[in-house]
Amino acid sequence: MSTSALDHRTTAYRPALAWFAALGSAWVFVLVTLGALTTTIGAGMAFSDWPLSNGSVNPHGWLVNPDMFAEHSHRLSGMIMGFITIALAVWVGRTDSRGWLRKLAWWALAIVIIQGVLGGKRVLLDSIDVPGFEMTLGQMLRIPHGILAHLYVCILFAIAAALSKRWIESKPQVEPTEPRLRQFARLATTLVIVQLVIAASMRHNNAGLAIPTFPHSTPAGDWLPQYWNYQVALNFAHRILAVILTFVLGWLVAAVWRDRASSSAVKNLSLAMICLLALQIALGISVIWTQRGVNYTTAHVTVGACVLATTFLLTWWLHRGVIEGEVETRFGEPSRASS
Repeated sequence: MSTSALDHRTTAYRPALAWFAALGSAWVFVLVTLGALTTTIGAGMAFSDWPLSNGSVNPHGWLVNPDMFAEHSHRLSGMIMGFITIALAVWVGRTDSRGWLRKLAWWALAIVIIQGVLGGKRVLLDSIDVPGFEMTLGQMLRIPHGILAHLYVCILFAIAAALSKRWIESKPQVEPTEPRLRQFARLATTLVIVQLVIAASMRHNNAGLAIPTFPHSTPAGDWLPQYWNYQVALNFAHRILAVILTFVLGWLVAAVWRDRASSSAVKNLSLAMICLLALQIALGISVIWTQRGVNYTTAHVTVGACVLATTFLLTWWLHRGVIEGEVETRFGEPSRASS
């Protein structure tokens, strides 16, 4: 990159770039939804080739065949997401003076590339058996593919937030956010990620109905399963962590509202997070009661990604002063924000 191009880098608010990043963050939920639909109806092998579908970017019959529509739409949305991420990484790299943000944009691009490779290998390696496992090698790759998507969502929202007008033009706070609140927010985000990792493992191990009743674990009304295996353990862990998350995220909302440094936008974001959690719990119950109804199961995955996005965004925003160097931390305690 030339010296003149470097001279034009700035931290100023750029509306076009900010809106592009925001729209890219919105598009990721289209990708997640189509991926969830593909998994829910078992359409991951609707096409046995990759990157083309039946040797074409417009395979015959894909608009009328449900399995082909789900899988090919997922591939097309992934391709669009890739182009968006390339443009975002180059745009941020050329115009933003914050080194950490430029690195974050390149990390987003790296993850998209890895995701594309994992998605392709999932198809191409589907026929290779792994001794001692019920899943083939290709089917195993579905799990890291789903887990890495969670990291990508977080990075994309981090970039979009850092490019927003509110982030760039907001003034340093005289009373920084309490360190304990930031630590608890990090814990909450970590627990959400762990829950989604368990969910991805459960979904791809066909364990969604390993415990087919709710709220009890057996038709006889027992709280604990009558027998245990890997699938039952995954399902039960998912339920227990959902209960823990309800209390943790509820406490986080209360703490944000008590914190004098929290803005109205941060407080409203915490409310959105807890409302999405309530919807997610309702959808999870509906998945069991409808025996994995397609609409409920797909929505459960999408809303789960929304819960992660809002929880991470809340945590990211609470760390804004630290990230931008406006609040220094010494021995775990923040100093006054610089003028």
